[in-house]
Amino acid sequence: MFIDHIAMYVKDLEAARDFFIGYFNATSNNGYHNEKTGFQSYFLTFGNGARLEIMNKPEMSDCEKLPNRTGYSHIAFSTGSKEEVDRLTEQLENDGYTVISGPRTTGDGYYESCIVSFEENIIEITV
Repeated sequence: MFIDHIAMYVKDLEAARDFFIGYFNATSNNGYHNEKTGFQSYFLTFGNGARLEIMNKPEMSDCEKLPNRTGYSHIAFSTGSKEEVDRLTEQLENDGYTVISGPRTTGDGYYESCIVSFEENIIEITV
């Protein structure tokens, strides 16, 4: 058994798509739009085959995303090297995203950084 994909609702579907394509080399399908319900989505595929579905529909609620809460916490992307973690973290910070930790080696041995990305979602960048 394996996880087929993770899904997340976003306010700005196109901006979220551009973020993952631009920073994490995602490829996107052409999207889906249910004209009756207004639901729209894209499936984004990453280098190892992992997929993320980003979705939007009219009249969604948008709760505050506190870092320490129950539920899904973050998405982690493996870059393959410490140097790439450093480079991507610096690029995201220079582009206006907030780095909330790292780059650093954690107590359990991961080299990582965490940023607050679009719509206050946390992304971990690791080796």
